[in-house]
Amino acid sequence: MEPVNIGIIGLGTVGAGTVNLLERNSHEITRRAGREIKVKGAAVRDSTRPRACETGGLELGTDPFVLTDDPEIEVIVELMGGDTLARDIVIRALKNGKHVVTANKALVALHGNELFEMAREKGLVVAFEAAVAGGVSIIKVLREGLAGNCIEQVVGIVNGTTNFILSGMSRNGLSFDSMLEEAKRLGYAEADPSFDIDGVDAAHKLTILSSIAFGIPLDYKNVYVEGIRSITSEDIGYAEDFGFRIKHLGIAKRVDSRIELRVHPCLLPAENVLANVDGVMNAVLVVGDATGPTIHYGAGAGAEPTASSVVADIVDVVRALTTDPENRVPHLAFQPQSLSSMRGGPMEEVETAYYLRLLAFDQPGVLADVARILGQQGISIESIRQRGTSTGDAPVPIVMITHNTQESRIENSIPEIEALPSIAQKVVKIRLENMKDHPE
Repeated sequence: MEPVNIGIIGLGTVGAGTVNLLERNSHEITRRAGREIKVKGAAVRDSTRPRACETGGLELGTDPFVLTDDPEIEVIVELMGGDTLARDIVIRALKNGKHVVTANKALVALHGNELFEMAREKGLVVAFEAAVAGGVSIIKVLREGLAGNCIEQVVGIVNGTTNFILSGMSRNGLSFDSMLEEAKRLGYAEADPSFDIDGVDAAHKLTILSSIAFGIPLDYKNVYVEGIRSITSEDIGYAEDFGFRIKHLGIAKRVDSRIELRVHPCLLPAENVLANVDGVMNAVLVVGDATGPTIHYGAGAGAEPTASSVVADIVDVVRALTTDPENRVPHLAFQPQSLSSMRGGPMEEVETAYYLRLLAFDQPGVLADVARILGQQGISIESIRQRGTSTGDAPVPIVMITHNTQESRIENSIPEIEALPSIAQKVVKIRLENMKDHPE
């Protein structure tokens, strides 16, 4: 059979890794796909820049629409990032009858509903395994491997940059700023790291995972997002004193008739598997009614781990070229007409435990006042510790762990606590997930 020609848009880390992998493993990939896969052309912003792959045999240019309009190309591989020009490129490719493979989590999270509908109408595929947790293949697991389950929750460390920072703060006692600079030096963080450290990247990924897990439309606007800028080495140390570690999690849970969608720092029991995911690695816990909890762990980024998922998608598309479009695996795992209308509820209704850190003057009745305010909201304290003793007029930290309670009750209590004359600064609040039913 004739080779399948593909066009790659973007030859950065992942694009170059994809070209190298297709070349190095071409024999094995052809055996799996049933046809040879040939990179006919590539589009880049600057064609004079050196690349980490061989480009001599490619038609290399700067206009991506040359590839989307090339009648000899059957599959467009979009690896440029962003969600504006990338959206235009994918739409043009679909209009021209081409399948699409993308690693672009922002594109899928923000525009996936529109793109999947267009692809379905034209009998095409938009594949996006590499958009979440690069080398872990978690999308295939949710969409196909666990198709017989009713998924109860998906909880994951899905951003390597934030995990690297928090791991280093825990292991070395360094500050957030120091670890951020180290992440930049090693290439784990961008010059502008906002998307990572403010939780946006993880929220894009959680949007995708929750849609596939629960059969709901992509709904980024309903995700609660909180980053890690406010986490201090002191909080990490205090959490460890209580037997917890702080991780930045994406959490999607089925709760009654709604789906909780939230991204934020979280205390986890130190013995929990996710609490022990170190450095830039990713891990996703999926709880199904049939399988129970399963853990999916691996490199979440990098040239070859992500390229592995890109190439897997290309192989799937090539296999599907002669398949009846009505019999392909749906983009979001469920048949389009069967997507649920369930949506995420307000964050105020979330129930979990909380870590609270106060800075208080060492005066009689301080703890009684705090306990009274919490008690009025129906919040009970599981454990409490005063860190050190007061010297002179200096305030001292008081750290407490609450039992499970509703977010709204904590939010109502904090202003009252901060208004006490004995409290010297704003209360630090970090959510806590006991995860007692999950693997340890």
